[in-house]
Amino acid sequence: MGTLEAFILGIVQGLTEFLPVSSSGHLQIGQHILGTTETGGLTFDIVVHVATVFATIVIFRKQIWDLICGFFKKINPDNSLPFWRRLNEAQRYVILIVISMIPIGIVGLCFKDKVEEIFSSSITVVGVCLIVTSILLALTHYIKPQEGKEKQEISPLHAFIIGLAQSVAVLPGLSRSGSTISTGLVLGNKRESVAQFSFLMVIPPILGEALLDFKHIFAPSAEYLAQHGGEMVQIPTLALIIGFVAAFVSGCIACKWMVQLIKKCKLIYFAIYCFVMGCVCIAFL
Repeated sequence: MGTLEAFILGIVQGLTEFLPVSSSGHLQIGQHILGTTETGGLTFDIVVHVATVFATIVIFRKQIWDLICGFFKKINPDNSLPFWRRLNEAQRYVILIVISMIPIGIVGLCFKDKVEEIFSSSITVVGVCLIVTSILLALTHYIKPQEGKEKQEISPLHAFIIGLAQSVAVLPGLSRSGSTISTGLVLGNKRESVAQFSFLMVIPPILGEALLDFKHIFAPSAEYLAQHGGEMVQIPTLALIIGFVAAFVSGCIACKWMVQLIKKCKLIYFAIYCFVMGCVCIAFL
């Protein structure tokens, strides 16, 4: 992988991580077109995914800092209140994020390797999943709560259901942000709340996945090598740096843009795009 390919793929990852069009699917399509699907691409994938996590932290730095500070405050001592209401807003929010992580944690630890082994090399699967993403996004255009009746705060049950949507999005081409945002909106939650929750809930899983995958980079097992062609291909350090910077900058732009698009209810256009791109993958790639 050269620096130009790293730059292009970094931008692709940064933009598509936050737009509801599947970053993993587009990264796979980009690698397929550019001919950079070698095993060493795992290192690049981890680097650009971590870059988009940093972009999320930068864009939502105030909210994250408020959550950290608020989480360690004392709970309300009034025992007449239910425990959930004795917690402050930051404590409830952190618990919601933890709840949302349960499904993806189970899938990641128990089934991730199997899913990648079965589906990760197929552009046809990417195309089918992009069409599924388009259907999910289209639902938000036709199924929406009445004006003024949106739920202001995400409930623990809804956090778990949104987490289930995230766990299904391990399939390449099935957008994580598209799945989680669509699920949250169909459940009747407020658009701004769903957008912020969708972006914040992914930070721990992606960082955790990166830590798990790093072991394959430095000490790949025989089973892992067998699944990925039998060898590890080194990517130049400069290419990794360029990919990281490109993903980080484009991710910051896409994150801010996506929050505004959700407020304006513009997801139907991404549904059309995903449907067309899915058909292109199936028919031509």
